[in-house]
Amino acid sequence: MNQHQVPKRYHLWFERLMAIIAAMNLGFVLFDLSYVPWRTFYFRNVPKVTQIYDPIKGIEPHRDTQNYLELVDRLQKQINNTGLRSTEVKTTLEDLQDLSVEMIEENPFAAASKSGTLEKIKNRMRNHIGDDSAKQSFRIFWSQEYLSKQGFSTEIGFFNRNIKPLIASNYYRRIGENGEYIDRFWLYDLPFVVLFALDLILRTYLIKRRHSSFSWLNAILWHWYDVIFLIPFWQWLRIIPVCFRLDKAQLLNLHGLRRQIEQGIVANFAEEITQMVVVRVIDQTQQSIQSGDLTRWFKQSRSANSYVDINNINEIEAISGIVVKATVYQVLPKVQPEIVALLQHNIDSALNQSPIYRNLHNLPGMGEMQSQLSKQLATEITTNLHKALISAVEDPVAAQLSSRLIQRFSETLGDEMRQKQILAEIQSLLFDFLEEVKINYVQRLSQEDMEQILEKTRQLKNQVSVSAVVKPSSGLVEMRKIK
Repeated sequence: MNQHQVPKRYHLWFERLMAIIAAMNLGFVLFDLSYVPWRTFYFRNVPKVTQIYDPIKGIEPHRDTQNYLELVDRLQKQINNTGLRSTEVKTTLEDLQDLSVEMIEENPFAAASKSGTLEKIKNRMRNHIGDDSAKQSFRIFWSQEYLSKQGFSTEIGFFNRNIKPLIASNYYRRIGENGEYIDRFWLYDLPFVVLFALDLILRTYLIKRRHSSFSWLNAILWHWYDVIFLIPFWQWLRIIPVCFRLDKAQLLNLHGLRRQIEQGIVANFAEEITQMVVVRVIDQTQQSIQSGDLTRWFKQSRSANSYVDINNINEIEAISGIVVKATVYQVLPKVQPEIVALLQHNIDSALNQSPIYRNLHNLPGMGEMQSQLSKQLATEITTNLHKALISAVEDPVAAQLSSRLIQRFSETLGDEMRQKQILAEIQSLLFDFLEEVKINYVQRLSQEDMEQILEKTRQLKNQVSVSAVVKPSSGLVEMRKIK
């Protein structure tokens, strides 16, 4: 096996191990955040969980509701031992009546934000007894006459099924000396925080050693998301580093989600930035036109002291010379057949318009002769014109005359453009044109779907990155797919 593959393999397994630990810690955090709001659910369905986790959150049974349920249990034992009509049972029933009224008036559920549970208890007891008063319903329910008439077993079964679980779900949460609810979650979360802190220190040290030019702050910011593990509050933010670690460990593919997030952010900024840049450029151009920069540009001369020439070359003349030579030596020879065909057509058209030639055309053999003559004439004209152009280019005198012509043309055009009337008209038209561009083009640009533009850009990058094998003789290199 390659020596470089072994460290990489173990590095991946280490990343996966840390990612799994981070995911477990995130699950622990989410469970802790959901425990108090969902404690009733855990109490009813997984009571073992509440027995274990209640001490961590400082939760204990509420004294009043706990005494109430203990008194109900005592009542059942007394009835089993002495019967429903005994004096002890009567006393206990009176105590339950008083505790029921006290529970309704004092509402021991309010401290745990479970007043809705008390309302459920009251509604169920009202519906069961058929009385509008919850207090009176409890008094009737905890009476010897009612229990004897309806049957104790039946009524106590109703209580155990519909009332007791609601009362038992109430709790009291202790408050510490700092005035906050007791929460020992940090003790169980501390080992995870220490582990993540050590991991961050190790990563920072390795980055600092690999990039000696980095400061310690830059090395820490290289894995900035791991700092979230060390924040003692807002633990739910740990979902950010967990997603990064799972993606880096190749346990979760978040490329699509990351692309959508980046695309949404870039699209929002791109529209605003594009409008700002385009409007800014147009405004600066309009300001330059209004301030007279266009007039000064036309009026200034290359020989003026204010003009800066960086290479002592007249670029316009040089470009004109290059274009002329390319046209004469390369373009015209390639398009000569087309020029000959065009000239031949024009010659034939001109001859056909002559009455004398039309009469001669009726003679035998004149049609074919006309075609040969017009073709030969067009070829001669084209060849001679091409030779003349070559001679003009190669002739120093012709080149000098051409340079004078270009210079005279530019000077004459500049003199005409310097007239105030023409400059004012050009400035007005340019200013109005730029204003129309701002109103029409920039508005359409803002309405353009930036996500489509980003998608086209991404497709273009993918096309460039795909391997394209080209023949070596073409002078191009072989491109491999960029990974």
